[in-house]
Order: sequence, then C-alpha cells, then structure tokens
Amino acid sequence: MKKISSLVLALLLFVTTVIANPKKEKSTYIKFETAKGDLILKLYYETPKHRDNMIDLVKTGFYDSILFHRVIKNFMIQGGDPDSKQATAQQSLGNGEAKNRALIPAEFNPNLIHRKGVLAAARDNNPEKSSSNCQFYIVQGKTFKDTDLDMMEQRSGWKYTAEQRNSYKTVGGTPHLDNNYTVYGELVNGFETLDAIASVKTAAADRPEQDVRIIKGTVLKKYKNKKSKCFLFSL
Repeated sequence: MKKISSLVLALLLFVTTVIANPKKEKSTYIKFETAKGDLILKLYYETPKHRDNMIDLVKTGFYDSILFHRVIKNFMIQGGDPDSKQATAQQSLGNGEAKNRALIPAEFNPNLIHRKGVLAAARDNNPEKSSSNCQFYIVQGKTFKDTDLDMMEQRSGWKYTAEQRNSYKTVGGTPHLDNNYTVYGELVNGFETLDAIASVKTAAADRPEQDVRIIKGTVLKKYKNKKSKCFLFSL
C-alpha cells in the first residue's frame, strides 16, 4: 500500500508541476536578405496559423527574388506577391497569391499591436478579415500623441494599455491597423534596413523606382544578436 501511495503522490506532483509550469514554445526566426541589408524577424507562437504558413513558404524558397512592391515612408513596406518575381517596370502588383493555399483566418490578439518593426499579414477587403496566404508588410510608422490615441480608441473601441500607449508615443507604429490586420511577428535585427527600404523613391502605386528584392529567405533555428553573444543556425 505504501508503494502505491508513493506512486500516486509522485504522479500528482508531476501533473501539478506540468500544469503550473507549462513548456514554453520556442520562437522561430526568419531572415530575409536584401541589397539594403538583412531583416531578421521573430515569428509569434500566439499566431500559429500565420507562423506555420510563413515558415513553410520560406523553406520552399517562395520569397526568393520577390519584390517589396509597395513602400510608403512612415507607414510600411509590403512584399510577398509572387507576380513580382518576373514583373515588368510598369506592371501592377499586389493581387498575387500562393497557389493551392487558402486564405489564413484572422488571429487577432490584443497584446500584439502595430508598433514599429512588427510583421503583419496583408489582405483584401473580405468581411472575415482573413489574411493573404503570402503577402506581408513590416511596419515603419510614426509616433503618436495621447490625443491621437484617444480618438482612435473612441472610433475602434480598442483600449490601449499604458505600455502600448508608451510604445506608440516613443517607438511609433500604425495604431489604426490594430484589430484589422493580423500581427504575427516582429523585427529583431535590421531596423536600419527597414528605414532604408522605406526611404526609397517610389513611382505609381507606391512601387519603388528601383526594385528592392528579397534575395533569399531562410528559417533560422536559433538567433541571438552580438550584444547578447547570440548566434545563428540555418535550417
């Protein structure tokens, strides 16, 4: 009886420990190489459908040679249209999708806002706000005042935390997109690259006059920057 009681007690302790300390999911990182520099992005585990779709596309080389076809300074840089790989100078872009893939259901999260550097999914005007299966944007944005954020809260019903407000006031972003487009990652290295791409001269439909292309996309098993003695491993 003592052995059985001990086993039961040990099992209960194990279950309690697992519940109290759930295993934290590891972050996945991707790297986009461009002529302006590299962009290293962390994908959020809170948005698994978008994360897994991005990982799969990067692994298959989908983004290699794709353009950032829409660039608006103090707003965002957008890419991912497969039609841009072989696009002519005057070709209209922004409607392409990856073949044999459905749109991705929205994964809105009140903790994931459009501050500078976040990765978010582009979409059309579908009522479900489902995301494009391949097109994305990275926010550059601008800073906002409390009065601006107050008006946005009144219009949208969205309530910002003190930390989120401070982020928009100091770092900047595009708060009017919150709860309308899915945020699923963030830039961890390459803010200079983001700013350089966002500053290029553009022509009609906000397309850069000189192509800005993703040379290669890579999924990284681990990432750490130089300041914290970090390292990179490619999958």
